[in-house]
Amino acid sequence: MSHPTFEEDDSVAIPGRGKLEGLTFSSNPAMEQAVVTILQEIGERPEREGLLKTPSRVAKMYAELTAGYQIDPEALINDAIFTVNYDEMVVVKHIDFYSLCEHHLLPFMGQVHVAYIPQGKVVGLSKIPRIVETFARRLQVQERLTVQIADFIEQQLQPSGVAVVAEGVHLCAVMRGVKKANASMTTSAMRGIFREDHKTRAEFMAHVNRTPSSSG
Repeated sequence: MSHPTFEEDDSVAIPGRGKLEGLTFSSNPAMEQAVVTILQEIGERPEREGLLKTPSRVAKMYAELTAGYQIDPEALINDAIFTVNYDEMVVVKHIDFYSLCEHHLLPFMGQVHVAYIPQGKVVGLSKIPRIVETFARRLQVQERLTVQIADFIEQQLQPSGVAVVAEGVHLCAVMRGVKKANASMTTSAMRGIFREDHKTRAEFMAHVNRTPSSSG
């Protein structure tokens, strides 16, 4: 099986570790040929001017959109876990995500909201969105994406609880099939005290549903 080629600048760790930021993505002949075959089978002419570079562009695009396979999430956060005497809820809301549905390879996108209650360990703020992006940049279903984020945070921080809510719009339902443009999907994963205590869970959901106050 051919795999995308990943290049990096000096600020990026070796693929399989490090960060998504800064990676550049190269094509490969096998994927390009697959795109040529698709173009031919739908009745197009790959040699047409507008399509000449399409196989290369598509191959690079898939390398970028599936770059999460090349990142080790543990390495992504292991320099940003800190010992802090804090045991109240930490909430990070409105994390945009973009992923590919594994059933049709069409995008689904939306926002993820994450909360955890520390037991002596917290993670740097920027790491929560990076965790979301790492798991989103794989072939996914929203249910599994939600669970993977929650389970990973639980394993790494061992908090009193973790809560993840994802809200997504799926183009496989918007562009094809039932063609319902306004349909959206909400999934959740509750761990520890968020599953056991309805008041804690309700507090988190109140944070998620709260409209930002306008200034001025």
